[in-house]
Amino acid sequence: MRRTNFIAFDVHSSFCEGGYSDDLGCEKAAWRKPTSIPDLVDVIETVPRPRKLVIEEGPLADWLYRNLSPRVDEMIVCDPHRNALISKDGDKYDGLDWRKLAALYRGGFVKAVHHPQSLQRSLFKQHVQLYHDRVSHRVSEAQKIIWRVRRLGVFIRQKDLIDHGLRKEMIARLPGDEIVRKDVDLLLEGFDLAMKQVHEMRRRLIELAKKEPMIEAFRAIPGVDWVWAATFLVFVDTPFRFKSKEKLWKYLGIGLERRQSGEGSDRLRTPRRCSRPLKYVILGAAKSAIASKDNVFADQYQRWLNEGCSPWIARRNLARCLATVMWGMWKSGSVFDPSRVGKSLAKAH
Repeated sequence: MRRTNFIAFDVHSSFCEGGYSDDLGCEKAAWRKPTSIPDLVDVIETVPRPRKLVIEEGPLADWLYRNLSPRVDEMIVCDPHRNALISKDGDKYDGLDWRKLAALYRGGFVKAVHHPQSLQRSLFKQHVQLYHDRVSHRVSEAQKIIWRVRRLGVFIRQKDLIDHGLRKEMIARLPGDEIVRKDVDLLLEGFDLAMKQVHEMRRRLIELAKKEPMIEAFRAIPGVDWVWAATFLVFVDTPFRFKSKEKLWKYLGIGLERRQSGEGSDRLRTPRRCSRPLKYVILGAAKSAIASKDNVFADQYQRWLNEGCSPWIARRNLARCLATVMWGMWKSGSVFDPSRVGKSLAKAH
């Protein structure tokens, strides 16, 4: 049998420190190469097959994954949070980091981070991420204004900043001091710019989303709009990533993790590490479906309330149901069928 060779790179913007070892842990070579695809491909090609490559998740990981994965038998972009050995155990420097990373990979102790195979899907995902970033920025700008005027005894909400009539009322209630007015005007300019950016990003996002047939199919589900459907598609990328709906729920942050030690009590909790944009999206879609009322999901939510579930648990259960429906439609290539909702979903508790 041919020995498997494990390649590891510690990636930086200007250079990569790396090397490879065999499946017995014997180091065969070490390199320090510029961070460019031709240079990295050249050293990878010197490693006999079968060869496997591991790098840690970072700003360059997506670019490297698309260009280097065809050159190896397997490539993993791993979660650096799981690699505590590299940052906490003994000395830390580039020449040592890649060796520890290769050892973790050889032992099967790295957790892969999913990356899209196509450049087009990767760029679409980056656009969706930027949209959510701009929305967060808009909320931040609004909070700065709300906090500033509250210190002056003026209480407003974010929607008061959007309505020009309510905005004028707010300005009229401010003290007449010139410094205060100029400060608030400056913050309002920042908020208006953030609003403009969000509207422009949303328009472009919808244009891109209309080119994806699966997003069109998702929009037939109550509570799912263009942005939420697009976010689900680009972050999940492929439904075949997950072996079960329970694994999908954990990735979305709506599943349950078990915690128990010794003779202590058995506790269940939602995952603390998950995809935050997806958690916001799926819970928001559940809330929207409940608010629209006349649909199968709102009826199911009401049944859970009648059975004694708290509103929070019932909404989480409904988010699981929504995620399962979207996942099933995607895997089978089918369309939304309200009559099938809940049939394959285990009873929530």
